[in-house]
Amino acid sequence: MPLELAETSDPGAADQEYLWTLNFGPQHPATHTTLRLVLTLDGENVVDAAPHIGYLHSGFEKLGEYLDFNQYVTIVDRMNYISPIANELSWHHTVEKLLGIEITPRCKYVRTILGELMRIHDHLLNVGAVALDLGAFTAFLYAFTQRERIYDIAEYASGQRFHSSYTRVGGVLFDVNNDWAEKVRQFVEGFKPVHAELHRLLTRNRIFIDRTKGIGVLTAEDAINMSVTGPLARASGVVRDLRKDEPYLAYPDLDFKIVCARGGDCYSRYVVRMQEMQESLKIIEQAVENIPAGPINVDAVTDITLPAKPAVYRSIEGLIQHFEVLMPNRGYPVPLDEGYGATESPNGELGFYIVGDGTTRAYRARTRPPSFIHFAIFPHLIRGHTLSDVVAVLGSLNIIAAELDR
Repeated sequence: MPLELAETSDPGAADQEYLWTLNFGPQHPATHTTLRLVLTLDGENVVDAAPHIGYLHSGFEKLGEYLDFNQYVTIVDRMNYISPIANELSWHHTVEKLLGIEITPRCKYVRTILGELMRIHDHLLNVGAVALDLGAFTAFLYAFTQRERIYDIAEYASGQRFHSSYTRVGGVLFDVNNDWAEKVRQFVEGFKPVHAELHRLLTRNRIFIDRTKGIGVLTAEDAINMSVTGPLARASGVVRDLRKDEPYLAYPDLDFKIVCARGGDCYSRYVVRMQEMQESLKIIEQAVENIPAGPINVDAVTDITLPAKPAVYRSIEGLIQHFEVLMPNRGYPVPLDEGYGATESPNGELGFYIVGDGTTRAYRARTRPPSFIHFAIFPHLIRGHTLSDVVAVLGSLNIIAAELDR
C-alpha cells in the first residue's frame, strides 16, 4: 500500500522531518475483522495511531426499541459473535434486574456453565489467533479443535451451533438433560491435556516471549483511568471481576480465583487468559456435578416466560400462554423505570442500560461493550513500538468489530 507524508498529533514528533502514513486495514489479514488503523511511522517506528471504526454498523441499539425482550436476544448474539451466549446472559440479566425476577437455581447453574464455556471459547480464539499472527500455526489448530467441541455442546442445548439465542426472560429455551451434562464432563477431561499442550507450545517459547514481553505495556493506573476491564485490566494488576465483586448466577456458590498479573504487557494478557481457562474448568466441574433439580424457568403462572415449544404445538393452554406473552396489548408488567446490569464477559464488563416504558419493548437500550473501550487505548499502547508489534498489541486486545459499530 502506498505511503504518504503525514502530520501527527504527537507533539514529540514535531521535529522529525520524515513521517509517513500507513493504512492498516480495514481489509488486512491481521485485523481479523473490519478494523482500520491509520499509523504514523518514522521508518519502522510507530509515532502515532488513529483507530477508525464504522465499517460494520448494524444498528444494534436501535433494534432494541423495536424487538421485545425475548426477540432481542437474537441481536445481542451478534455483538461479540465469538462468545454469543455470554452476550445473552448479560442482556437477560439486565432485563430480569429491571423486572425484579429471580431465576430458578437450576437456571442459574446452567447459565453459569454456558457462560464459562463461552469464556474458554473466546480465550481459545484469542490465544490461537495471536499465536498465528506471530507465526505459531500449530497452537491455532489446537485451539480451534476445542472450540468445535464447545459448539457441539451449545448445539445440543439450544439446537444452534453459532448464534444460539438460548436464554429467555426468566429462564432458557430448553432444559438440559444428563446427556448434555455428560458432554460437558467429556469436554472438561479432554481439554485439560490440550491446555497443557498449548502451555508447552507458547508459554516458554523464546520467539513468542520476545514478541510479546514488554510490548504494549498498560499500567494499573492507566487501566483504571481508561475504564479498562476484564483480562486486560487484571493483567495490569487491577483486581476487579464482577463474578466476585457483584456476584450473579451461581458464582457465589462456587470456588474459583481471580487471575491477575503485574506486567501489563501482551505476554501478561496471554498468561491471564491461559490461567482463566483453568479457573473456568474448575467452575464448570463444580457446577455440572451440582446442577439442582426442579424447573428451568420461573413459575409459568406469571405469564412472563414463554412455554416450551411442544406445549405450544400440542396443547391449547400452551398456545394461549405463548400469545399472552407475545401480544403487544397483553404481555407482562414492566416498570416505568431504568436500570443497568453488567456481567463479566470474556473480554471484560459487558453492560446494558434499559429504559422501561411499561411495554415489553425497551424505550431505550444502550450497551457498554468492552471492545469499544479497549480499542480506544490502542494508540496509547503502540506508540514507541515498531510496525511488527502492531499485530501483537492488537491481538492481545481481542477487539470484536461488531461491538464497536453498534
